[in-house]
Amino acid sequence: MGKLIFKNGDVFEGKSFGADVSTSGEIVFSTGMMGYPESLTDPSYQGQILVLTYPIIGNYGIPEKSLWESKNIQVKGLIVSDYIDTPYHFQSKQTLSNWLKNENIPALVIKDTRLLTQIIRDEGSMLGKIINNSDVPFYDPNTENLVSKVSTKKITVQKTEGAKKNILLIDCGAKKNIQNALLKRNVNVITVPWNFDLTNSSEYENKIHGIIISNGPGDPEMIKETTENVKKLLSLNIPVLGICLGNQILALSAGGKTSKLKYGHRSQNQPCLIQDETERCFITTQNHGFEVSEIPSGFKPWFINANDGSNEGIIHETKPIMSVQFHPEATPGPEDAEWIFDYFLEKI
Repeated sequence: MGKLIFKNGDVFEGKSFGADVSTSGEIVFSTGMMGYPESLTDPSYQGQILVLTYPIIGNYGIPEKSLWESKNIQVKGLIVSDYIDTPYHFQSKQTLSNWLKNENIPALVIKDTRLLTQIIRDEGSMLGKIINNSDVPFYDPNTENLVSKVSTKKITVQKTEGAKKNILLIDCGAKKNIQNALLKRNVNVITVPWNFDLTNSSEYENKIHGIIISNGPGDPEMIKETTENVKKLLSLNIPVLGICLGNQILALSAGGKTSKLKYGHRSQNQPCLIQDETERCFITTQNHGFEVSEIPSGFKPWFINANDGSNEGIIHETKPIMSVQFHPEATPGPEDAEWIFDYFLEKI
């Protein structure tokens, strides 16, 4: 048995099925009904203890590493309502429990995840810890630069046969399927670290046709170096697309502001309304705790969240510069917004 302790004093006992260690971080919840392998390997969850509200987790096991969103589990800990230790799926290579133990990540079965979610919704995302043996102090991941922990350390080039356009992907914790979505659209992808400055790179400066700022974890105010680099890019005549954290970085670099949401958006069922004459609604995959609270000059809202009215994307009034708060690559989740990549590439 282990314990989940909220910083407000609430304590819940649960049955351990992960590593027999203690951990701490920010407790958040996701209402997605699928995709736990992708969620657990999403770098945007760095520093967080994830509560999954869907009641059945583990039933289709864990696929091979090539299908993960990153090279390892990113969450600090996992809470589920019902763990299934007998998976059945043609892609399954191991159980969720074995995977968690191999990567030293604690996990608990706490039946009433609905109550945990209600606590977070009422009081907001808060710090917490999973205690198995020894106690650990509370840890706030939003007080440090998490992006530097999950970003690539080297420049990598992925080429598509016959491709003539080069896309620079600024890796702030990019999900692997962002690269996959680009490669299948017949472009070359050059992935660079979070603090890469294109304007100081003679090797790549005149060879880039489009720039994508990826998703990633934590408070966008903590990665000022990326913001300053993106600010330089906005003066170039190169199309720019921000995704998730990239939306917030783009806004900050252009003079906008960001703020923390009460409990964030984490699911594959977030409805977003496009701000044009159609007002079409797209169901989207999301994972973030911060929002663009003030849109910078020269930009206008591109999407808004149909649930709470928060910003879900901005687009420049005259230049090919845009961003979305959701994940157009939709892994896991609906493919409603995958056209965003095509729209961006058309601007090149």
